[in-house]
Amino acid sequence: MADYFVHESSYVDDGARIGKGTKIWHFCHVMPGAEIGERCSLGQNVVVMPGTRIGTNVKIQNNVSIYEGVELEDDVFCGPSCVFTNVLNPRSHVSRKDEYRPTVVKRGASIGANATVVCGATLGEYAFIGAGAVVTSDVLPCALMVGVPARRVGWMCRCGERLHLAGGGGSCARCGTAYVASEGRLRPGWRRPSCVG
Repeated sequence: MADYFVHESSYVDDGARIGKGTKIWHFCHVMPGAEIGERCSLGQNVVVMPGTRIGTNVKIQNNVSIYEGVELEDDVFCGPSCVFTNVLNPRSHVSRKDEYRPTVVKRGASIGANATVVCGATLGEYAFIGAGAVVTSDVLPCALMVGVPARRVGWMCRCGERLHLAGGGGSCARCGTAYVASEGRLRPGWRRPSCVG
């Protein structure tokens, strides 16, 4: 007996690997060769293509397609109807399967509803992509990205709160994690035991 849940309206093809405690809800399709870790949640109408890897405790909301070449590390959140791609210049009449570009979403990153991640990008750990943003290049860890094309407008704590830094540093108002910002990057300082990550 499977140690994960699949709704009766969904399909999990032979050759897919699903971790313990994962829940696959209505009208999903997990294809052969897909790997999904433990304690994940796939909302309604999610497609997971062959050759994809999804880590542990990943939350994928409704209407998301995880295309070949996409890797989601542990604790990633994909908001409703966010979009991944795997080819930069698609044409219906031209096969480009040998041109797939990888997309990597690092641990703890969040992607907002209706955001688009153009293939070839790496989203850093705990990055936060705002709703409707279009990511066209790599994203720094903990960066808050908004707009079309997406640009960094601030920093986010690992616990998901926006940071308000002054004088090159500061701490999260929610969890107390301290950060130092220098040379366009954010580094964590000390961390309270209650902080995520």
